[in-house]
Amino acid sequence: MGLSRLAALHGVATSFSPSADVTVSVPDDTVTAVLAALGVDADTPEGVARSLAAAESAAVSRLLPPTVVAWSGEPLPAPLTALPSGTVLTVDPEPGDTGRATSLRMRVLPAPTPAGEEPVTPAWWTEPPLGVHRLTARTPDRRHATATLVVAPDRVPQPPGRTHGFLVQLYSLLSTRSWGMGDLADLADLAAWAGRTQGSGFVQVNPLHAAFPGRPTDPSPYRPSSRRFPDPVHLHIESIPEYGHVDEPGRAALDDLRQEAAALREAVLNKGALIDRDAVWELKRQALELIHEVPLTPGRRAAYCDFLAEQGQALEDHALWCALAEVHGPNWRSWPEGLRDPRSAQSARARADLLGRVDFHCRLAWLTDTQLATAQSAARESGMAVGIVHDLAVGVHPDGADTWAQQDAFAHGMSVGAPPDAFNAHGQDWGLPPWRPDALAASGYAPYRALLRGLLAHAGALRIDHVMGLFRLWWVPEGRPPTEGAYVGHDAEAMLAVLVLEAHRAGAVVIGEDLGTVEPGVREALARRGVLGTSVLWFERDWGGTGRPLRPEQWRADCVATATTHDLPSTAARLTGEHVTLRHRLGLLAGDLEQEAATDAADTAEWLAYLARLRLLPEGEGDEEAAVRAVHRFLLSTPARMTGVWLPDTVGDRRPQNLPGTWDQYPNWRLPVADADGLPVTLEEITASPRLHRLMAVMAEGGASPTAPPGARPS
Repeated sequence: MGLSRLAALHGVATSFSPSADVTVSVPDDTVTAVLAALGVDADTPEGVARSLAAAESAAVSRLLPPTVVAWSGEPLPAPLTALPSGTVLTVDPEPGDTGRATSLRMRVLPAPTPAGEEPVTPAWWTEPPLGVHRLTARTPDRRHATATLVVAPDRVPQPPGRTHGFLVQLYSLLSTRSWGMGDLADLADLAAWAGRTQGSGFVQVNPLHAAFPGRPTDPSPYRPSSRRFPDPVHLHIESIPEYGHVDEPGRAALDDLRQEAAALREAVLNKGALIDRDAVWELKRQALELIHEVPLTPGRRAAYCDFLAEQGQALEDHALWCALAEVHGPNWRSWPEGLRDPRSAQSARARADLLGRVDFHCRLAWLTDTQLATAQSAARESGMAVGIVHDLAVGVHPDGADTWAQQDAFAHGMSVGAPPDAFNAHGQDWGLPPWRPDALAASGYAPYRALLRGLLAHAGALRIDHVMGLFRLWWVPEGRPPTEGAYVGHDAEAMLAVLVLEAHRAGAVVIGEDLGTVEPGVREALARRGVLGTSVLWFERDWGGTGRPLRPEQWRADCVATATTHDLPSTAARLTGEHVTLRHRLGLLAGDLEQEAATDAADTAEWLAYLARLRLLPEGEGDEEAAVRAVHRFLLSTPARMTGVWLPDTVGDRRPQNLPGTWDQYPNWRLPVADADGLPVTLEEITASPRLHRLMAVMAEGGASPTAPPGARPS
């Protein structure tokens, strides 16, 4: 009982429900390990008793939690209503807040007056300005406490009207000028074309976070070294202004590098080679070394200095980690002991000794940031209502730059994953260390705020992978299977308030990837704050009733509606059943091939029959391409605010970009966009594709056939 109570006080769940009617207890040793990662001793009964007494005493004596959330236009937050009547609150504005030059003093409203008694003279509550502030409470009996106060608007910005756009993994989008993989110039070009010629409102890309270096580098964009800074592998070298001013010897070397890059591109596009991120980066790194020798002009130098000042310590730490990784390897836990602490004297000496390399990596972050800005500007100038939608991965590599620079914020020895459920009896371990909720709260969510601010700087919207992680995450202790994990909760109000505040400041839409098992109340809480969900056609059925395809009018409006995602089969592969045979070939099917294929075919046939009844699939158009168009007509007939078109679907690509459950068996994250025959296609060929233009004509028309019978239902 004591361990359960102690766990609850620290947000650690001692049971979970893989399905509605099943509850599974978490092993005590898992609970103990998770508490230890939170700095709580529960190894012995005596340790549990001491920790429980300390936690309960702190809860009783604490005037304020570390972070308090106030929503604009909503009642006084609960932590403040619990304060003694007459408590005086002082709000000191955050640094840089020009809207209020002095502190704001408030008094807590008195408790409600009992019936029949004279009301107490009302005190007053003045809502502080939006932002993150320092809150001080002083009670009438002279107790006092301080906390971080987050004041957020009630909702994130919304897309203006309904809009459609493209979803693409940037590395897979090669143009005739790419250096072996898609880059930020390709992104800007796609956005400019899509906005101007297709009326698209957005382009959504994979996470562009800095990758964890290695040989080979993990190609997954969802396990980066740092989420705070982008990866310079996405730079378009020729677009860097200093490129044109490299001296003659350097120019000859650059020409050689361009020829090697052309050979890489040719191998991917015409010889069946996979995208080789390491080879691309090696060529780009050499080119960037040459470009780095070119002095910046006064104006460029001023802009670079402004960027350094704006990014501050975070960028310096990231660049130092990159420089040290070049010397000692990327796993900072194996570095000389003094260098494992970014604040040690030895690390300070390394900053001086490696000053040139630190500046090089700072410069790369700046150059990448400027090209990200250019891509968003190109999108908005093309008429896009939203622009570039960036993606936030769930976490980072355990040995990367973020875990080194922010060691106190991470729960070391823990990994994020998913519990066992009806679809995966073994659970999942994603190899990503979680943030400590207590450390985030104590810092006023500073790491989280900085992360969001950086990602939103040049974004029209932000997609949050596994958005349920704002509420809770499944922690797996190191050395244990994913089945022996536990849920650890975040302060969801605080996580949402910071998200809403930063999105408001950036004027950006927020999209949550809420597929799979979702805790009750999560979707409702997200919708209340204006966070759009993600709805994939094949999963949208009346699960609480008939189990048949969900009628279009029953879809939620506050979502991005799509036919697929990067983790799912392309629409063509699903329609033809090719994804089942692929999984069988790789040994991923849980059952018999014939049975799985029959079940899948029946599911697809039911959807196609429904589309035909809605007259979205015209008679005589029974081929796979026509069915892809019908699927998108259906998506447009729903009330979804945003409709996403998987760019590979526009040319009939049948290969998934990622096949969950595989590592070396399948070339995850290394495939270029290809046509229906599996032949890679360039950005130029994609935009000229007749198949794409037939599909986009459907998007331009709004999708639904004017002759569709009203109220048509699945049978």
